[in-house]
Amino acid sequence: MLLVLTGVTAVSVALLAWMNELTKEPIAQANAKALSDAVSLVVPGFDNDPIAEKKMQEVNGVQYAVYPATKSGEFIGAAVEASAMGFGGELKILVGFDAQGNVIDYSLLSHAETPGLGSKADLWFKKGGKGDITGMNPGESPLTVSKDGGKVDAITASTITSRAFLNAVNAAYAAYAGQNTADGATGATQQAGKVEAESLSNGADTISVN
Repeated sequence: MLLVLTGVTAVSVALLAWMNELTKEPIAQANAKALSDAVSLVVPGFDNDPIAEKKMQEVNGVQYAVYPATKSGEFIGAAVEASAMGFGGELKILVGFDAQGNVIDYSLLSHAETPGLGSKADLWFKKGGKGDITGMNPGESPLTVSKDGGKVDAITASTITSRAFLNAVNAAYAAYAGQNTADGATGATQQAGKVEAESLSNGADTISVN
């Protein structure tokens, strides 16, 4: 019996390893396409390859992935990947900013929020949504929910998720502004450190970037 169990275990491990190797490349390709589609959504109109030109920007010891977008050689904005801890776990987003630092759009890359409640973040803050943040500039004032004195309507019964989402947006902007300052690009002129500090004071102490 022991030999049989050992043999079954060995075969199972071998099959799992084989399946992992078999699916690794397709999964990587799918993830790459998903990221490419998300960048195209949040910063439309570029003619360069933002992903190939990806840069890492450090803000308060955290590394952020910034995907700069240009058209005919002119900077038109950037997509920034950021995450924060929501009610159910990590909430990861990709935020697009124009050359002036205004929010163009966003894509909710992954989350572990409650279905029907926090999961509404995928549309709630988009253009036409109740918490629409498009056109807002975190450099002028960090985005916060109305319950905290801000201008953004929180998701019904999901204030924690809403705060986490906006904290991630503010953190993304801090990286965006920092990258612009480092490159000397036109656009956001607010100090990234100020935005990050104000965001942290509103509860974004768990912000991280992947």
